[in-house]
Formats: sequence, C-alpha cells, structure tokens
Amino acid sequence: MDSRPRGSPAGRTSERDDKLPTREVLVVEDELDMIATYERLLRRHGYLTIAAPSRAAGLAAIEAGTPDLLIADLVLSDGDGLDVVRAARALPRPPPVIVVSGFTSGASRQAAMLAGATAVLSKPFSTEAFTTLVRSLLEDGRP
Repeated sequence: MDSRPRGSPAGRTSERDDKLPTREVLVVEDELDMIATYERLLRRHGYLTIAAPSRAAGLAAIEAGTPDLLIADLVLSDGDGLDVVRAARALPRPPPVIVVSGFTSGASRQAAMLAGATAVLSKPFSTEAFTTLVRSLLEDGRP
C-alpha cells in the first residue's frame, strides 16, 4: 500500500470502472493499517481514497484541492489533526469532515466541532457506523 499524499498517482486508489463521477475522500491518518482499512471500506462503495499519513501531508493535500469528504485522525504523529480540519473548513467550498479518535472525550469532541468537524467518530467503530456516516455525508449532505 502506498500512502503518498494527493497529487501523486499512487496516492489515489479506486476499483470503479463505470463512468460515474468518483467522489474523493481525503484520509489523514498516521496508522498505516487504518489507512488500509479506510481504503478498503471506501473502495467497496466506489469512493476514491487520497491517503495522507501525516498532518503535513494532509495540509499539502488540502492545498492541492478540495476533497468531497475529509476524514482526519485527531492525534497525528506530527501534530494536531484539527489543523487539517481548520484548513479544509477555510476552503471556498469546504467539505464535510469526520474527525476520528481513540481518545474521544467531551472536551476533544467539542474541540473537533469548534474546529469545523461535521461528525466525530470514536475508535473502535463498526464498519456499518462508518459506512453509514460516510454515505450520508457524501450522498445526502448530512450526518
């Protein structure tokens, strides 16, 4: 698995062969096994995954273009995932944002929402909860 940021052809994965527009999901996550899990789940529903394995790569990907959805880990090895959330929410057409964390408290949930998160998902989460949330944000525009 290659987890280079947006703009790198190897950073984009999709198995869709139809002519429908592909929705792009930027995943900012520093755990490679979680990136693989997100890619598998998103690909299964026809979404293109752009993997950014660090805060810096996430910020670069946001600067390169607007994804249809941002999934960001709260705590990254090189900094605060909320920096990526704030950068995405400052875009002219900000995407919906899911913040994911294994350390979700009331304070961290509030910080994520204040930074611009549309939803907060606590690890571990079920596949069904994740895919339902993603589909509702991408297809319905609401959590």
